[in-house]
Amino acid sequence: MFTKSRNLLCFAVLAVFVQLFFTTTAFTQTFKIATISPEGSMWMEKMREGARAVAKGTQNRVKFKFYPGGVMGNDRAVLRKIRIGQLQGGAVVAGSLASFFPPNQIYSLPMKLRTIEEVDYVRQHMDEFIMQGLDKAGFVTFGISGGGFAYIMSKEPIETVGDLKNRKVWITDTDTLGKGAMDIFGITPIPLPLADVRTALSSGLIDTVATSAVGAIVLQWHTQIRYVTNIPLLYLNAVLAIDKKRFNRMSAEDRDIVSRIMTQKFKEIDLQNREDEIKAINALKGRGIQFITPKKADLDLWLSTASRASEKMVSADPALKKATEKMDLLLAEYHKANEAQ
Repeated sequence: MFTKSRNLLCFAVLAVFVQLFFTTTAFTQTFKIATISPEGSMWMEKMREGARAVAKGTQNRVKFKFYPGGVMGNDRAVLRKIRIGQLQGGAVVAGSLASFFPPNQIYSLPMKLRTIEEVDYVRQHMDEFIMQGLDKAGFVTFGISGGGFAYIMSKEPIETVGDLKNRKVWITDTDTLGKGAMDIFGITPIPLPLADVRTALSSGLIDTVATSAVGAIVLQWHTQIRYVTNIPLLYLNAVLAIDKKRFNRMSAEDRDIVSRIMTQKFKEIDLQNREDEIKAINALKGRGIQFITPKKADLDLWLSTASRASEKMVSADPALKKATEKMDLLLAEYHKANEAQ
């Protein structure tokens, strides 16, 4: 009887030890995250702040290891490395996830959104829809961070749609939908990785890019351009996307801690981006870069051409088309409410 009781006690102690061992192991996770954002940028500072808070809140059960500055390649390369398990996530522009959930690029349709007020109204209603779509596609996100409007920036002045046809225009090598839309503008773009753009501007391989004011300064492209066409071409946005299967390996408690902290950090990034964009536009003007505002007739042609480009992009995917129709209704609702005031 004594021997049997002792054996039962040993088995009980062993069971508790095994449970504690596997519980601790299962809850320990290091997320390897890649991004093109350079070290020292506001994005990296905020994400690192979040990582430190997560490590503290989980007693080091959850850690983040960042690979900034494009060292893991462009967004396409990052997503490929997530699929094979080399990375667990990436801070990527929305369009790069289009193959997983096409409507997540809806904010970046050419000239669909033209004021920050329109952006705010639409995002109130559609951010959650995009995040849920990415979740179903296998990615956990923590909010959408706006990157401001992209403007056409060039070495020679561009005022009309026709002026674009004689320019050497860059497009990211991952943007297949954008390439089709550029046909509407009569452009044959030059696809290049983001890391090669500054050198290409300097050598003359390209002479025209589209990016935000902050992006131009952070990436040092502003040293190579002299003109900005003062039309909001498209609205830039990005997410921190983590592989859902890896994320769900954590305990519910740790998932809640990571979600709460990183969601707050992305709210801060979103707000700071808006302030930084205003400062960056003023900085470009301070460097003597000229902002060209097209005449009304030319602006109307920009708008009609952009509308046809958007239609071409949208027609390629039923889900994107349905989401675009929803956004169009929201924009009409916004403008009707403002007209009534």
